[in-house]
Amino acid sequence: MDMIKQNLTAETVENRAVTAEVFRLVLQAPAIAAAARPGQFVMLRLSEFSDPLLRRPFSLAGTDAGAGTVTVVYRVVGRGTGHLAALRPGTRLDVVGPLGRPFDLSGERLLLVGGGMGLAPLLFAAQATCPRPLEVLAGGRTGAELFWTELFRGSCDRVSVTTDDGSLGIRGTCVDLLPDLLATGRFDGVLTCGPRPMLARVAECARGFGVPCQVSLEEFMACGIGACLSCTCAGKDGGSLQVCKDGPVFRAEEVNLA
Repeated sequence: MDMIKQNLTAETVENRAVTAEVFRLVLQAPAIAAAARPGQFVMLRLSEFSDPLLRRPFSLAGTDAGAGTVTVVYRVVGRGTGHLAALRPGTRLDVVGPLGRPFDLSGERLLLVGGGMGLAPLLFAAQATCPRPLEVLAGGRTGAELFWTELFRGSCDRVSVTTDDGSLGIRGTCVDLLPDLLATGRFDGVLTCGPRPMLARVAECARGFGVPCQVSLEEFMACGIGACLSCTCAGKDGGSLQVCKDGPVFRAEEVNLA
């Protein structure tokens, strides 16, 4: 599909706190909402001033083509996202997208595996797959981080939860529970997004059960269109790949996750 790469101006519809650090941003961007697919991202200019200078990449957590809106769920981690958290409804924002290679959602029954903010693109994938059957395996450090379970409600058959401290669901990481789910034999595809070590373990586990796995990489992107090479990663064939252009979604066997 042809990607929209021109600059657009989107109006802020909603920018509300989900937790003390996480916000849900809804933008009026009809062209992007109509074209976007799960796994793709947008580049946002976070301030009307020159600080920060570069746009930042944000995974799309959902779209509503009828309403012409796109949704981003983000965590405030620095100056740029601090600017973003201060946006009020009606504020206009510079945005480029949708960009990147999306997930292939063609499986009959998918398992979505995510950790932390890596659950954002998987939320979009779940909404796009529904009403076909799928399940979600969500991991976080604490129960407070797993507000995601409510967001997934209505878009999947089941959400299995793990937390590092055991405050919600099973104590451990999502990879600890993954073998039990795959052993049921009911999944024909795994989609995953999160920290690189988690992706490596999910891909290895899926390969052991003979289940195809797609990984969405989270890398620093300066331009988002393949011009700056800042998001280069190693391919399994010894070559180089650019996460923004060749990904961010890859088949697990395409990329070196070590």
